[in-house]
Amino acid sequence: MPTQETIDAIRAASRTLVRELGFMGGDFARTNPSPLVMHALIEIEARGVTARDLCKRLCLEKSSVSRLLKKLVASGDVVESPSERDGRAKMLRLTDAGERRVRAIHEFARKQVFRALQKSDSDQVSEIVNGLEAYAAALTSSDAGGHEASYSIRPRYAPGLLARIIEMHMVYYSEFAQFGRAFEGVLAKGLADFLDRLESAANEVWHAECKGRVLGSIAIDGEDLGDGIAHLRWFIVDGALRGTGAGKALLDTALGFVDARGFRETHLWTFSGLDAARHLYETRGFRLAEERPGSQWGKEVLEQRFVRAAP
Repeated sequence: MPTQETIDAIRAASRTLVRELGFMGGDFARTNPSPLVMHALIEIEARGVTARDLCKRLCLEKSSVSRLLKKLVASGDVVESPSERDGRAKMLRLTDAGERRVRAIHEFARKQVFRALQKSDSDQVSEIVNGLEAYAAALTSSDAGGHEASYSIRPRYAPGLLARIIEMHMVYYSEFAQFGRAFEGVLAKGLADFLDRLESAANEVWHAECKGRVLGSIAIDGEDLGDGIAHLRWFIVDGALRGTGAGKALLDTALGFVDARGFRETHLWTFSGLDAARHLYETRGFRLAEERPGSQWGKEVLEQRFVRAAP
């Protein structure tokens, strides 16, 4: 059990973070939108959400989010459009002006973090990152009733896994990026081919399971790119597990497999706009290696290839 001294030290450090990041009216709040607006814009950019999703992500009641969204729509930063999945809900997306505003937020915040981390050596930086991630995960791993979210990471194939991986991708990307049947066909063909090769020691798939339901997946294809290159594929976490650390656990499990088998590089393909995922990749050593317009998923996007070298 944590001691009272530990609890008080964490509370004091948390208050310092709030002050220094400008959430009490300092430089950050004066340079960019208010903390509430800033967080709302980042959540909308990273996920493509509904007003109901935003209530949950920001821990706010419906009336507060409704007032906030009216301001964001009126300012020209956000637009609402009918959800393809639920006609009663509206998807929230950034306008070009909103995207420019969020880019300015990210630029300011990254410089702020960079200046702070320059005062620390590499070991201290790792401790800071790991400590903050662990603490954030601990704060978000409990629901309103105080029960910790429980999941397990399981390897290998399970009945229905292909269909569930496709379903999770389609639920998310049909709304976030308006990917349709062409994307679903690409997923189905790629997964079917991969599962036929799953007996190879170079290949593996894992899923996050909670109460008997698959709520996340990731795979390493060690054959399709050849030449000692691991291909990270089908990384997705269901909304029910986002914020619990399940995504980090899946990614770390897959990269542990890669390193244990001696792959010289790990590659993954994604597209511009998935900033939360990009941040996670970059904390694990991935770097942007290629960027180009493409339509391999059925709709033209700015495709990105990230590469991680063997440690």
